Amino acid sequence: MKYLLVGLGNIGSEYDGTRHNIGFRVLDAFAEASNISFEDKRYGFVGRGRVKNAEVVLLKPSTYMNLSGNAVRYWMNEEKILPENLLIICDDIALPVGKIRLKASGSDGGHNGLKHISSVLCSQQFARLRFGVGNDFPRGGQCDFVLGQFDPSDAELLKERVSLACDAIKAFCLSGISFAMNNYNNK
Repeated sequence: MKYLLVGLGNIGSEYDGTRHNIGFRVLDAFAEASNISFEDKRYGFVGRGRVKNAEVVLLKPSTYMNLSGNAVRYWMNEEKILPENLLIICDDIALPVGKIRLKASGSDGGHNGLKHISSVLCSQQFARLRFGVGNDFPRGGQCDFVLGQFDPSDAELLKERVSLACDAIKAFCLSGISFAMNNYNNK
């Protein structure tokens, strides 16, 4: 089986370490733990490797968050990935910092990256791993909040939770979304 694992974020040093780039951060940690390196390819940075018997293609789109669907569609077609073998990793302001939630499908929940992917694929039937970034912002301050840095006090928690997210990704690839949801959504 071949899987496409997509970490959402924005390219450029001004976005490094921001809440909105947690998808990149999780995918970087997964790549490092799996000894996978990224290459600059069409529509993004791509890495290839294996997790036991599963072949994985990692993608960090270079299209910016709001146009992520273009990269996802291209690499799904290029690698002949089935929709059920697609996992999108993104930030979620509805979850506390570090909380992860896997879902087999669903709405975009107001997330512009998920919205564009759903629009381009003409479907919401793809798995996603949402990583909580909290919601400690004033009314109208959502954009500045997600494009801001995590609090330094969250550093240890983030390290632990990013590692847990990597374990959840492995579970998705080896045992499927239902197993991953049952074993990681309440941790």
